Amino acid sequence: MLIVKKMPILQGFPDFETVKNLSGNAAEGVNFSPLFYDIETTGLGRNSSFLYLIGAVCYESGSWQLYQWLAPDFREEKALLEFFSEFIKNFSCTIQYNGDSFDQPYLQARYKFYELPDPFEGISSFDLYKVLRPLKGFLKLPGLKQEQMEAFLGEQKRIYCNGGECIKIYKKYMAHQEQTDLDTVMGHNMEDLLGLGDVFKMMGYLALRDGAFTVRGTDFDGDNLILQITPHYSLPASFSNGTEEFYITGQDNLVSLLVKPLNGRIRQYYSDYKSYDYLPGEDMAVPKSISKFMEKGLKKSATRETCYTWFPCTEEFLENEEKQKQYLIHTLEYLFWKLK
Repeated sequence: MLIVKKMPILQGFPDFETVKNLSGNAAEGVNFSPLFYDIETTGLGRNSSFLYLIGAVCYESGSWQLYQWLAPDFREEKALLEFFSEFIKNFSCTIQYNGDSFDQPYLQARYKFYELPDPFEGISSFDLYKVLRPLKGFLKLPGLKQEQMEAFLGEQKRIYCNGGECIKIYKKYMAHQEQTDLDTVMGHNMEDLLGLGDVFKMMGYLALRDGAFTVRGTDFDGDNLILQITPHYSLPASFSNGTEEFYITGQDNLVSLLVKPLNGRIRQYYSDYKSYDYLPGEDMAVPKSISKFMEKGLKKSATRETCYTWFPCTEEFLENEEKQKQYLIHTLEYLFWKLK
């Protein structure tokens, strides 16, 4: 018989609207019912190991609820799969960490082994590992393991075993049925699920790149331009990074970008560099629709690094929030690329 556990998540998980907006489901009329989930198995091989625990977090009656289903031994694996198959029917989207590469293919292989239908058909997947990959360089992360993401956030609250130790403890539980071993295994899975909620908040950094911010103010002293913005989603941890041309810092609801102009002029970068040619003599890029009329010796294909134009840092720019935002959108997109 499966061991089933349910508990409310009282704090720490992102609110439902934030999850909806940052996962790209903000459009009106979109049916959005997300399921965060994580699995525990006795190994990585889909045909040489078995599934023994599934943990999930879903939104019910105005709050997040955490579910866990554990198979006390391998003979209950099929029942565990069947139970989860019924449960997942209520959701439109799964949210996981590296789930596209491990969790979902593993489960699908086990469903196939038991000749059970694939329950993931028609359900979209939001893999945080894939989506958050651009943050590695931008936030100076040492790696992209979930534990490394949690460490960046300062969420080092884990008290239970790691994944490798969890397998040994589960096998010990199968043999002796000791409650402490069961608590440890389920505790590890619970920490993985709560960590998913923490890591999801890092979507706020990507929202910056996509223009989810308000210009807060500017200052130019002749040598440095400083632009301050308010993110639409609070940043879960402070960060700083930069290049010879830019230096960016962020904490909570404030991000500051320092720009170093050259002779009072600022570069405006463009991401669609394949549509531009670079003019070395002018030190600027122009659309190919214009450069096609120019001599070949005056131009060469623009790269991501050379696709820019220049503009003066005038009072008109310093007083125009719309122009500042357009500049910031292009610049932040460039910085994410440059610092990758």
